[in-house]
Amino acid sequence: MTKSKGAFQSEDALMKLLFLVQENICAKWNKPVHNWNQTLAQLSIIFGDRLKLNL
Repeated sequence: MTKSKGAFQSEDALMKLLFLVQENICAKWNKPVHNWNQTLAQLSIIFGDRLKLNL
């Protein structure tokens, strides 16, 4: 999807596109994510200050 774009006007424009793509993928997703607990643990180590968990 980003191949047709040469550059993004701003970081916000890129973030909006990524959000919309993620929303589109999630609407079609119907399978459980394998090893999600391990993935989440790694993400919390790497992005702990930015990762908000609602457990």
